[in-house]
Amino acid sequence: MSRLAVATIHLDALRANLARVRALAGGTRVMAVVKADAYGHGLERCARALGDADAFGVASIADGLRLRAAGHRQRIVVLSGPDAHSDIAEMRRLQLEAVIHHDSQLAMLEAERAGTPLRVWLKLDTGMHRLGFPAGRAGELHARLRALPAVDPDIVLMTHFASSDEFDNDFTARQIVAFEDATRGLPGERSLSNSAGVLGWPQARGDWVRVGGLLYGLSVALGKTGADFGFRPAMTLSTRLIAINRVKRGERIGYGATYECPEDMPVGVAAIGYGDGYPRSAPSGTPVRVAGAPAVLVARVSMDLIALDLRNAPDARVGDSVTLWGPALPVEIIAQHAGTISYELTCGVTRRVLFAEE
Repeated sequence: MSRLAVATIHLDALRANLARVRALAGGTRVMAVVKADAYGHGLERCARALGDADAFGVASIADGLRLRAAGHRQRIVVLSGPDAHSDIAEMRRLQLEAVIHHDSQLAMLEAERAGTPLRVWLKLDTGMHRLGFPAGRAGELHARLRALPAVDPDIVLMTHFASSDEFDNDFTARQIVAFEDATRGLPGERSLSNSAGVLGWPQARGDWVRVGGLLYGLSVALGKTGADFGFRPAMTLSTRLIAINRVKRGERIGYGATYECPEDMPVGVAAIGYGDGYPRSAPSGTPVRVAGAPAVLVARVSMDLIALDLRNAPDARVGDSVTLWGPALPVEIIAQHAGTISYELTCGVTRRVLFAEE
């Protein structure tokens, strides 16, 4: 028997979310970030729905290859740039662009003597302290890159925000000032804002915004859902009830016998578990919906199955749909119960889940 878990991807939601990003960004060009298999939603299908984006952002050359094979002609930016000297030739072949963030990558470009010039994005560290050159080196690096025959002189200057989802935290404002000071007088387009930057920091629009989570309707702010900002969830994760049992008061359920029934009650069993990407850390009380009615998880999540308290869904029947997250049950709520973030949940949906589009 095949698995019953289905991830339905709402293509209209992706299109609507891109349109809303454009409206919020005020005419700034939009890079649709589709790394991690489009945040777990499926690279090719999402790129097709997001075909009006000005560029795609990916984490690897392999993702760029998949996009080119699917026929996409937009600019494609590899967000961590080349890892080895041989990557540069492949980027040229596929017409990919490279984020340059480290001296080792600069040395690769300086060793190049021929070939079509590579388009590069120069990444400056303004406080994230993850990837990027010290901002104070912006002028030196910009000049060195423009002097290389292997580099297209039209260089984009970029940085990455560390706390832009905290709209009342002035750290982002300080990063903006640091970037402006470091790049003042340098030619080239600018790119500062991620998804949270688009929402909370209009002064950081620059020439490009790089948007990931918002395109999939995922919140970028603690305690908020994507819908709170006018974005539509792009994934519904669902399965079906495969059993309903009457369990007596005092009886315990599941591995470790961690849940004790407070009264005689109907307990449903649904065909999904951590083997499908539903979080094992989700505790009893995590909400689900059964045929549209509210219910909650009880006991430990196992590899293939979860148990549900059906007292608030008295009409539930075997075969009824069970929604784990989607438009009617925001994934951010499940993430909060599970002690994680929505990005991890959608990225974690496994290959044994059937994907569908609508």
